[in-house]
Amino acid sequence: MSESLAPNSLLARLDTQPRVRDFLARAVKSGRASHAYLFLGSPGSGKLDAAWALAQALLCSNASAPGTVLAHVGAASARIDAAPGRPAAAVNPGACAACDDCRRVARRTHPDVHYLAPESATGYLIAQTRDLLEDVALSPIRARGKVYIIDRAEQLRANTANALLKTLEEPPANVTFILLGTSTDVMLPTIVSRCQCVPFRPLSLEESTVAVEHATGQPAARCRMAVAVAGSPARAVEFLKSADRVAARRAMVRAVDALAHADEADILASAKDLMGAIHAPLAEVKSTQQAILEQNQDYLSRGALKQLEDRNKRELNARERSGIMEALASVRSLLRDVLMMVEGAQGSPVNDDVSDVVERIAACATTAGVMRALDAVAQAEARVARNVTPQLAIEVMLFDIRKALKCP
Repeated sequence: MSESLAPNSLLARLDTQPRVRDFLARAVKSGRASHAYLFLGSPGSGKLDAAWALAQALLCSNASAPGTVLAHVGAASARIDAAPGRPAAAVNPGACAACDDCRRVARRTHPDVHYLAPESATGYLIAQTRDLLEDVALSPIRARGKVYIIDRAEQLRANTANALLKTLEEPPANVTFILLGTSTDVMLPTIVSRCQCVPFRPLSLEESTVAVEHATGQPAARCRMAVAVAGSPARAVEFLKSADRVAARRAMVRAVDALAHADEADILASAKDLMGAIHAPLAEVKSTQQAILEQNQDYLSRGALKQLEDRNKRELNARERSGIMEALASVRSLLRDVLMMVEGAQGSPVNDDVSDVVERIAACATTAGVMRALDAVAQAEARVARNVTPQLAIEVMLFDIRKALKCP
């Protein structure tokens, strides 16, 4: 099945999950894609990458041929013969990766693909579900259908999930939901029963590194670092393509390296500079969003434009949080390399390009100190997840790491 996919399509890139890739490709090609999927697997297994790949395949504007149209029936889609004289949408053979819709999905800027993540520390807000249901009833802006990606679906609480249940059971035509979760054990049974579950196997660092190496042609050491920072092969590929994201990682490494001689004012200034580096990749996203608004403002209603603006704000918030998590992941991987050196453990370090920094920190660190520093990173991640101001979370983390490593 992988041979029939366009080489540059997102589905074709799912080399680390071949069973999932082939299953989704067959479903799309046969015209029997489910109206609601639940992708299940551990963090870093590629669920979000697969969700965007499926969205690209479903919305590709070149994936059409006369003869059939698609309609949702229960938990799957059924093929229906087109009526005489009625335009027929075809059975979708997969994304071409070349049309405007495919390119927009690949850049994650398509207005008909909606990504949602919990906006509060306790889970999804009722207002998020309400906005989602209102948007579902609207026609697509550009494509022939719409896709909703709901991340961390286990955080759908009963009051927010109940409002979504009927729509999941009977969605409008050409609307697809893709929910991402870790396990059915932590999901509401009523949600699970309305979705087609797709399990993802855990990936080792070595498997992910090889996948990124094949996709980019870059050295294995650099690919290993990108996977450790970005969390999955596809995101690692995008990370390596972004000079701003790579620069943010370097800035974070420099900040940790400088803690040995930093005073309180230095740490506060460093945290401020780090936030500037983390925000740098958002400039291109904002520019793309503004261009889409300008293109659509002449024929969209005021209400539709407001919903598009709200969605853009949520996307920026999600991208900012993702950038912060990448920066924190870069610290975590750096400290793990330090721990390996302190302990004399065997294995390949992740941060070969900054081995001098690892050696300097390890020279005066203890195992207990590095473990406390890693705890400080975990606490910073938890604070960001609870919507603590990111700069404050980073400031506290840097102070705690300095204390843990017993820097003067």
